[in-house]
Amino acid sequence: MAEPTLAIIAGSGALPRMLSRALTAAGRSHLCCRPHGLDVAVDAAEAFYFERSISFFRSLEQRGIRQVVLVGKFHRPRHLNPLRFEGSTLLAAPRILASLRKGDDASLRALMEIIEELGLEVVGVEDVAPNLLPEPGLYASRVPSETDRADVERAAYIVEAISAVDVGQGAVVAGGLCLATEALPGTDAMLDWVASSRDMPPAGTRAGVLYKAPKLQQDRRTDLPAIGPTTVAKAAAAGLAGIAWEARGALLLEAEQTMADADRLGLFLWSRPTIG
Repeated sequence: MAEPTLAIIAGSGALPRMLSRALTAAGRSHLCCRPHGLDVAVDAAEAFYFERSISFFRSLEQRGIRQVVLVGKFHRPRHLNPLRFEGSTLLAAPRILASLRKGDDASLRALMEIIEELGLEVVGVEDVAPNLLPEPGLYASRVPSETDRADVERAAYIVEAISAVDVGQGAVVAGGLCLATEALPGTDAMLDWVASSRDMPPAGTRAGVLYKAPKLQQDRRTDLPAIGPTTVAKAAAAGLAGIAWEARGALLLEAEQTMADADRLGLFLWSRPTIG
């Protein structure tokens, strides 16, 4: 097999493993790397220190890597070791740390700019494994009702509004009322809050939807929304009728299990076409 020209920088969650398997199935050799101290779901991931990240990315370029894809959940470093910094990363540290105060998107943009300045191309999942992004359509047996569809339209409008200020990628709407919007704690925390606080629909019925979409002006090479088995379980616990997302704008994690769980729990899964 040819020498790898692509490196996966793996965060936490199922997506790095999914991407690695998709690339392997397509016959594309690749490296898997991870920030030191982060547990990831891929085997033999090469670790690197944040304090030495510039040297690490330079070493990738020197080893024949031409493209880098960042996938999974990345957390802002809380504790940095001043004794571990090497010169080039130390020079870039003020720029990186300033971006950390501006939100997740700004932090990722700053990191991608630095990586590309070092001669590497940052690409997204849709560039190297587009089959992981669901096409428009229904992915479970249940069909959304007219009320469900109206709630999805309302939620999509809300997500677009909050995304303009880099707040979140999701919202929960029931009967036209916004029950919650996603913020820094994430989708799971939002659904837990809805489950604990809402007036639940009558037994045997479900009402309300979760909708997810990329933020406005978001660089789609990183941080695409994702729906997986945990999302389905928490949406069901919150009494929702289903989950919708922007078609080709979100990832369906562990797709077979996610779809089977949605059928078992009676939720719809709708990859909603982009309108306009």
